[in-house]
Amino acid sequence: MAGRMIRGLSKSPLCNLGWNELGVLELSMLPSIDEHLWMEQVTAADALLVFGGDVLFLTYWMQTSGLAEFLPTLTTTTYVGVSAGSMVAASIIGETYVDPPQGSVPDHSTHHVTFDGPDGPFDRLFVTTDGLGLVDCSIIPHHGHPDHLDACGENAALWASQLPTTTYAIGEHAALVVEDGITSVIGDGTVRRFDASLDA
Repeated sequence: MAGRMIRGLSKSPLCNLGWNELGVLELSMLPSIDEHLWMEQVTAADALLVFGGDVLFLTYWMQTSGLAEFLPTLTTTTYVGVSAGSMVAASIIGETYVDPPQGSVPDHSTHHVTFDGPDGPFDRLFVTTDGLGLVDCSIIPHHGHPDHLDACGENAALWASQLPTTTYAIGEHAALVVEDGITSVIGDGTVRRFDASLDA
């Protein structure tokens, strides 16, 4: 998966958008490298491309590597997140799982949520944890995608109701831009905003 992303062969080919140079930051290796070596490279970058995968795993390694603490000091670098890469930027992360998360994950809480599907109700483990806090909203990626039924239709509203933050459900062809605390939408995909739930 990572190799396809780097070569620009993924469905979100951010790596082949005409960058003059492209580097790879392997989070799990950063604790073993002198900080000044990778911090200089990150500071000099125009954009930090953060791809998807398991958002809990990504959160854990962004925190453990020191990158999470370093990101707020970057004043000229644009953070570009896709799927889990966008979710991790939030103050609070909410994600659904079929099975309990395994491996290296941050402290989190879980409960079960039942969603509606075309073949009847289906149960998911809903996991919440603290994100990086780069933005003050939460993200539901893949809104409306048939492979992500928990993010479709009114299931997105149910997902958002589990979170104490303003939440955006974002379709495949849209993105949020957050600059100086102001959020705007770009692209022609679907975006739904859900205000913070008082019950979450």
